[in-house]
Amino acid sequence: MNLIAIVQQFPTQEACIEHLERIKWNGTPVCPYCDSEKVARKKERNHVGRWNCRNCLSSFKVTSGTIFQGTKIPLQKWFAAIAILLNAKKSVSSCQLARDLELTQQTAWYMAMRIRKAMTDDGALLRGIVEADETYIGGKPRGPRLPGQRRESKKTPVIGAVERGGKVRAEPAPRVTTKLINYFLRRNVDPRSMLVTDYFSGYNEARDWIYHERINHSIEYVDGHVHTNTIEGFWALVKRAISGQHHHYTVEHAGMYIDEASYKYNTRKSETPWNDFMLRACGVG
Repeated sequence: MNLIAIVQQFPTQEACIEHLERIKWNGTPVCPYCDSEKVARKKERNHVGRWNCRNCLSSFKVTSGTIFQGTKIPLQKWFAAIAILLNAKKSVSSCQLARDLELTQQTAWYMAMRIRKAMTDDGALLRGIVEADETYIGGKPRGPRLPGQRRESKKTPVIGAVERGGKVRAEPAPRVTTKLINYFLRRNVDPRSMLVTDYFSGYNEARDWIYHERINHSIEYVDGHVHTNTIEGFWALVKRAISGQHHHYTVEHAGMYIDEASYKYNTRKSETPWNDFMLRACGVG
């Protein structure tokens, strides 16, 4: 859904609240604190969208327990921000989002990070042919690379795995070691799959629990079905978002930017990405 459609479909705060109530409750409001259906809407004009629970006597809104909880920013701007982030393949900076929505940079950054938090995926294990690789993101390299040093150590390491034709999983790591790589793969890859990697020694222990094929990049990049081109393509998207929009990831927040890139990759075939995300944001999808 584009920005024009957002503005036309949700012109007021009340229209936004009504939409959230429809997708979250589907006509049956429920108290988020005690799960009771004995609730009633407040009638006061200055309490738009607020409900009272007759069971636990709590007061709540449809935004309780969602990324919109406690916000004083109009929901129209939240809806527009979601559309902007979802439609931006290479992401969008907080400065650009602030200009588009007439917000301060700090407010735009806060909204974007809440939206990214809802993009975290802990779904089913990757299956079939699964490619795994690691990369480094962050600032420019500093200092010369030491002889025999295979990876740049001054950036944030990221480990990832992608199911060919399917989903990707990626997350930052404090360092790239055999132990951390194996831990990541066991949490995200079905052992009945075929794992494809390069010749980095960190993947050697994977042979103990999964069928493992390797490609020697010093000789060739493709050997029939053995290649890591899919995960390399995903890394390209991640790095273009850095160089084109964010320019720098802090270690503290790198995971959310990776989650955003992963979520967009995983929903690339969806015909209704905005609707799908709204379900997730309300805890339904």
